Amino acid sequence: MSIILTAILKGCICVLGVCMLLALIRVIRGPRLADRIVAVNMIGTMADVIMIMLSIILKEGWLIDVTILYTLISFLSVIVLTKVYMGVYNETTLEDSEEEEKEESK
Repeated sequence: MSIILTAILKGCICVLGVCMLLALIRVIRGPRLADRIVAVNMIGTMADVIMIMLSIILKEGWLIDVTILYTLISFLSVIVLTKVYMGVYNETTLEDSEEEEKEESK
């Protein structure tokens, strides 16, 4: 592999690392839970891309297998987080509507 391609890939890894830190800030600060879930998904996707670039630089095929497994786990974690969020949201909405009905009946 050429030195130029290796340098470009290393530069991309550094840029993606900075983007991951920015996404981590979004996970911490919020403002909504949906923003946090999307930021977690972004971090997982960027980690996948970084692992693929590392497999190209190091010429290790097994890293692609690890990346595929990590992608599946990341996808499932986002699905679980979304299901939990929707359950909490639906429960809160139901409680609010019940309170409004009680106030209107008075």
